[in-house]
Amino acid sequence: MLNLYADEQFPLPVVQLLRAFGHNVLTVQEAGKAGLGIPDPEVLAFAISKERAVLTLQSV
Repeated sequence: MLNLYADEQFPLPVVQLLRAFGHNVLTVQEAGKAGLGIPDPEVLAFAISKERAVLTLQSV
């Protein structure tokens, strides 16, 4: 099982699918950090502090 941290733009259906496969996914919204415009280094630092890998998408 993976411990993951889904950034704001990461799709909720994918989060739900990962959870269905048994992974532990914490979303930015669940962590109370949505809409705050937190810089990427701080997102990464939070994930590391919770021993989670970050899930994110980059818009093109």
